[in-house]
Amino acid sequence: MRKKFVAGNWKMHGSLESNAGLLQGVRNGVAGMSLDVAVCVPYPYLGQARDALKGSNVAFGAQDVSEHAQGAYTGEVSATMLTDFGCQYVIVGHSERRSYYGDTDAVVAAKCEAALKANLVPILCVGETLDERERNVTAEVVTRQLDAVISRCGIAALAKSVVAYEPVWAIGTGRTATPEQAQEVHALIRARVAREDAGVAAGLQILYGGSMKPNNAKELMAQPDIDGGLIGGAALVVADFVAICAAA
Repeated sequence: MRKKFVAGNWKMHGSLESNAGLLQGVRNGVAGMSLDVAVCVPYPYLGQARDALKGSNVAFGAQDVSEHAQGAYTGEVSATMLTDFGCQYVIVGHSERRSYYGDTDAVVAAKCEAALKANLVPILCVGETLDERERNVTAEVVTRQLDAVISRCGIAALAKSVVAYEPVWAIGTGRTATPEQAQEVHALIRARVAREDAGVAAGLQILYGGSMKPNNAKELMAQPDIDGGLIGGAALVVADFVAICAAA
């Protein structure tokens, strides 16, 4: 039985003052719950997250990582720098990184590899745009994104990873995939991994990352292949994030 996992993606939000209340609220709110919980915070707040969450059941991570181990890459942050802070997770291939910053499938696969080499758990994001969904190429897009990582890192790498399905058309738009639409793609992802290794597929946590909220979390996570959520906006509101964790 796969454990449910709820991960918060704060994106580019926060301040030392506001984070303190948010971290404490999440820590207290999910204490004693039997699920995996993590918050992925902006780089400058990794130390604050580490200190605030020490000894709790909430892990923390970053929102991106360089594919390079070190070198003359101004502004970049390596995987070993993240593990220096005690990070356990890192988001790779988020739709915003792909669309705004040009992260290609090949770059995302290289970032996954860098994370795994440093013993970080990559939360690999895959998903289609509205145009791609309307052209009925969701399966091709998601499979292509997944295959890039399998090709570079090997199927065994997914045993140490988490996958998040992001229907890009349902992020910040107020639109949400129906539980059936989400389940269909989650099942497709698991089936693709099972073609390579049924054991890896059976244990793989696949999160839904398309505007999960307290009012739809339970229904979404009741689907057989939806193992939790990658939470954006609701991760910035203690009551909402804790409610989603409780639903899980």
